[in-house]
Amino acid sequence: MRKTDRNKRIIISLVVFVCVMVGAAYASVPLYTLFCKATGLGGTTQRASEAPAQTKDRYITVSFDGNVDSALPWEFGPDQRSIKVKLGEVANIKYHARNNSDKILIGTATFNIQPSKAGEYFDKIQCFCFTKQTLNPGQAIELPVKFFIDPALAYDRENDDVTDITLSYTFFLAKDQSNAQSVSTGKNGLNQLHTSKRNNSANP
Repeated sequence: MRKTDRNKRIIISLVVFVCVMVGAAYASVPLYTLFCKATGLGGTTQRASEAPAQTKDRYITVSFDGNVDSALPWEFGPDQRSIKVKLGEVANIKYHARNNSDKILIGTATFNIQPSKAGEYFDKIQCFCFTKQTLNPGQAIELPVKFFIDPALAYDRENDDVTDITLSYTFFLAKDQSNAQSVSTGKNGLNQLHTSKRNNSANP
């Protein structure tokens, strides 16, 4: 009996251990994401509500890059390849996107800064990456980005060599396309209603 009880305790302990490890693995993803957002680790940019009160006479060339995952039939890219800005200066640039498919599609954008150590000083006030983008078939849109580079960069000796920063985006097909389907269904229903009205008016 004792041996049986001991085996049961071992099995229960192993099950609990596995559950704890699985839970920790799932928890580590959002925790790591939050950590990156707070520290700029891995080239993660920051989010700001307003511009800084002052600028610094140090210029940084910011280049822009745009990519699209093969699963998303969109065109996407920046309207301009680079600009030169002072630290603390607010800049406004635009990307553009076009849905080349015959379906309503929802896309989501990820972003990255290189060199990654400059990520904690790159602040976005406005960005299309904050929300998912829904495009109708053939629809083209402008995607604005409003940002600045924190003047605090000037006091970080580890970033003394930073003269160029690249802001890169990649659009992916959103996993949840249910909203796109509901929009499509709503439009089809509206079109059917209009067609029915036209037919009724043509046949009194």
